[in-house]
Amino acid sequence: MKIILRILGAIVLAFALLVAGFIAWSWAPDIPVEQLKARWATPPSQFIDVDGLQVHVRDEGSRTDPLPIVLVHGTAASLHTWEGWAGELKKTRRVIRFDLPGFGLTGPNAANDYSMAVYVRFVAALMDKLGVQRFVIAGNSLGGEVAWAVAHALPERVDRLILVDAAGYRIESVSIPLGFRVAGTPGLRSLMANVLPPGLIEKSVRNVYGDPSRVTPDLVALYTDIARREGNRAALRKRLSQRNTGREADIRTLKLPTLILWGGQDRLIPPAYAQRFAADISGARLVMFEQLGHVPQEEDPAATLAAVREFLR
Repeated sequence: MKIILRILGAIVLAFALLVAGFIAWSWAPDIPVEQLKARWATPPSQFIDVDGLQVHVRDEGSRTDPLPIVLVHGTAASLHTWEGWAGELKKTRRVIRFDLPGFGLTGPNAANDYSMAVYVRFVAALMDKLGVQRFVIAGNSLGGEVAWAVAHALPERVDRLILVDAAGYRIESVSIPLGFRVAGTPGLRSLMANVLPPGLIEKSVRNVYGDPSRVTPDLVALYTDIARREGNRAALRKRLSQRNTGREADIRTLKLPTLILWGGQDRLIPPAYAQRFAADISGARLVMFEQLGHVPQEEDPAATLAAVREFLR
């Protein structure tokens, strides 16, 4: 009996040491937003109060543009995902991009509510704050769902719609990024509050690229820092539990010029969903980029922007 107890004790000790070692190896607590601003909120970034939330915004280009272009990022991303598009579009158009509540440097909202109704009201409130009444809206992934939901709720304000690997249907993914799987697993949620295993973010970003070799150390650093922005990990867990379903019928009511861009290598929201959007939105135009993944606007800004320019003309 004593031998058995010693063996059990040794096993428990070994397990405890293993867990302690894992935590020490991957310890990565939240980072205060003020600490992150120096690197990721340089000019032209500004922070605008929207219903008590300090929203990270970049508003660039011509203030005489009658139809500003609004760019909405996806889950766990930030306004930086549109850097390539914004850099070119701002030469002739007004371009507005921002970090959605729960992500980027904007961080969590007070209600801890990331439902689509809240996001739609948020976009409307931000546009009011900026004095923008009518606009073109483009969105990627979750941002795509926000974009078409805004177009559905506020048809009088949205002139054109651009969907980039957009969410909105019940999705059957081929592959889900590791970071999303961890955040969505109940048994791991509390553990991940202050740890971030080295390599997890890089694996997750590479997973959504058609060509993983395009993922640079700077890009990994960006995604890592915004993941560690205080409150963002908890917000991501909450957002993943608040996914919207059963709103597909709203897509079929959209009656505005729509461009659908999709990465042919998207394994998170596969290309079949691009075909569904094209079928459900009357007159929509679909452009497929066979070699790109889930964030084609970030992976190859030049190629995707060429299609956008043609659409806007």
